[in-house]
Amino acid sequence: QVQLVESGGGLVQPGGSLRLSCAASGSIFSASAMAWYRQAPGKLRESVARISSDSRPTYTDSVKGRFTISRDNAKNTVYLQMNSLKPEDTAVYYCKDSTRGYWGQGTQVTVSS
Repeated sequence: QVQLVESGGGLVQPGGSLRLSCAASGSIFSASAMAWYRQAPGKLRESVARISSDSRPTYTDSVKGRFTISRDNAKNTVYLQMNSLKPEDTAVYYCKDSTRGYWGQGTQVTVSS
């Protein structure tokens, strides 16, 4: 059974930064592509960033230049560094093992003054 546990969410002012973490267990983490998604109230869940098993990142256009996805295979953890946060980044952020289709429980990010 694969488990993904996100952490690092919270309340931040516009222009601020947060780093999300997703710790994986129960799988061969290094062989999985990993991704971050988000879902704002009343909206569909959308892909934010993805990192391949060989650490190639891709981003949705709205976060390019502001967010950075990375992974540490020794710690079975994927990260999302979020800078220059905007109110429209407010959402529940989910981690996904894209290779095996498992989701984490989500962590709330609120950007507000």
